[in-house]
Amino acid sequence: METTLEQTFDLIVVGSGAGALMGAIRAHDLGLEPLVVEKTPLVGGTSATSGGGVWIPCNHDLARLGVSDSVDAAYEYVKTCAQGLASDERVLAYVETAATMGRYLEDIGVRLRAIPKYSDYYPGLAGAVPGGRTMDPVDFNARKLGLEGLRSLRPTNPGQLIFGRIQMNAAHVRVILARERKAKPLLAWIMLRYFLDYPWRRKTRRDRRMTGGQALMGGLFHALRVRGIPYWLGTPMKSLVVEAGRVVGVVVERDGQPVELRARKGVLLAAGGFERNQAMRDRYLPHPSDQTWSATPPECNTGDAIVAGAEVGAALHLMEHSWGAPTLAVPKEDRQRAMFVERSLPGCLVVNTRGERFVDESCPYLEFQKAMYAEHERTGAAIPAWIVFDAEFRRKYPIGPLAPGEAIPDERLRKSWLASVYWKDASIEGLAAQIGVDAAGLAASVARMNEYARTGIDAQFGRGGNVFDRYYGDVNIKPNPNLAPIARPPFYAIRLWPGDIGTKGGLLTDLDARVLDAAGRPIPGLYCTGNNSASVMGPSYAAAGSTIGPAMVFAYRAAAAMAGQPIALQRADLLDPRSSCAAAAATAATTAPEREREREPAPAAQPGA
Repeated sequence: METTLEQTFDLIVVGSGAGALMGAIRAHDLGLEPLVVEKTPLVGGTSATSGGGVWIPCNHDLARLGVSDSVDAAYEYVKTCAQGLASDERVLAYVETAATMGRYLEDIGVRLRAIPKYSDYYPGLAGAVPGGRTMDPVDFNARKLGLEGLRSLRPTNPGQLIFGRIQMNAAHVRVILARERKAKPLLAWIMLRYFLDYPWRRKTRRDRRMTGGQALMGGLFHALRVRGIPYWLGTPMKSLVVEAGRVVGVVVERDGQPVELRARKGVLLAAGGFERNQAMRDRYLPHPSDQTWSATPPECNTGDAIVAGAEVGAALHLMEHSWGAPTLAVPKEDRQRAMFVERSLPGCLVVNTRGERFVDESCPYLEFQKAMYAEHERTGAAIPAWIVFDAEFRRKYPIGPLAPGEAIPDERLRKSWLASVYWKDASIEGLAAQIGVDAAGLAASVARMNEYARTGIDAQFGRGGNVFDRYYGDVNIKPNPNLAPIARPPFYAIRLWPGDIGTKGGLLTDLDARVLDAAGRPIPGLYCTGNNSASVMGPSYAAAGSTIGPAMVFAYRAAAAMAGQPIALQRADLLDPRSSCAAAAATAATTAPEREREREPAPAAQPGA
């Protein structure tokens, strides 16, 4: 089919998540003419379904909290997290530019507030801080988008809603899960506020008070629209256009027809990772791997941009890594739910099919997923794993789709969920038989956990022994807010899979998000940010907001570079001269799995899940 030439822009942005919209908005404000193309019918990508946290060291809200921070500390921390798999230049560019980008968000109407006690994920590393770097979007009023705009914005995951309707921000979630004194009045106020908003509820079931990823993307989408920046939905990119070694545009499909679009300054790929492309998962990620385990929207993130970049010579890096998280399946939902925080609550433990614990249940979700794979490689018994809890836990805490039993007891749960979402038995031995777990092993693990709850010390894995673990613990439980007995029948179990909230490998880029070839040279006209680029965090997850933060920071830097105003590094004295983008390209080539080095043609991007 013959391709038609539609029109020319300064910048073409592929994707519509946080990094994509940041790139388009910043480019517009620097005098460029951008176009956003999104393959699905909805704006927001995975960012809209996320918690919306943004990791911004040295941010503008720290002074209010009385927290001190420095570029030196943040650089040391991220460099350690990256483990040599991201260039020092990129790490420094991120930690230097993040605060500037955060203030720019405020300027365009996307307000953020620092979360005072939300620790970096590896509090024992040099440069980590016990709170304040992760920022949460301030609640956004959906009325600013109007019903038409709201319908174009991807809704959040059901797991982030009360009763499938009501949104909560990060501060509210922590108060309620930790069962602080004001938890019940706060929950009542949140629900009452929603139900009293009757004029809005007559128009839509979606909460007018948007929080988390909805607030972030609602604010960015509003900023895009008030600037009149064009965005084309249902417009997948099919390929990049290259002339004389330079990327000069893209071919997209619009209304069933191929259309060639030209870009004077560059193309910014911000189209997500490849977690929904089973062929790419099979090739790159640890096995076993299943795209249905992902918590991301099924029609997104099929690796299109990564494949297109590889076809024009881009280097691939970190392809064996994902932003891992344990997930669980709920019938009739289009994706699995990630279990981020419930594992931290006291009165539960996670076991393999031998009935043995293998990880600190409260650890960061990426490390939890890694532990599942490591244990499965060792024993063949951790995929799936099982989270086990008792009637007291069930009464007090939410877990997966189960609201606390004191609000919704078992008899009011959907009958189809029993033996599909959760399993239940009057004894530990009976529960073990139902879920196929060794009964003696499970009973021994429960007995040990009960002793740990008594002493407050987890002698196996140190659960509750650091500030990160304790953030989502129950403040009323002593001596350890993450440990309580598992003793009151009936007993329950939920099955966990090694899922993800995205992949973190992709096109290798430099400090200005320019895509690099295998020799570490920039490919003219091609930029990349977000999960279709190799993460600046390397194989780690520095803190909440480590996906969205870099996506927006490098989009911000890319827009400046395309506008002829590149952002210079201020603390180049911190750089190790041996760590450069060219060195990172060489590392990408030498550390890739053997199946990647064979360089067979990249699998075709799948048009859907």
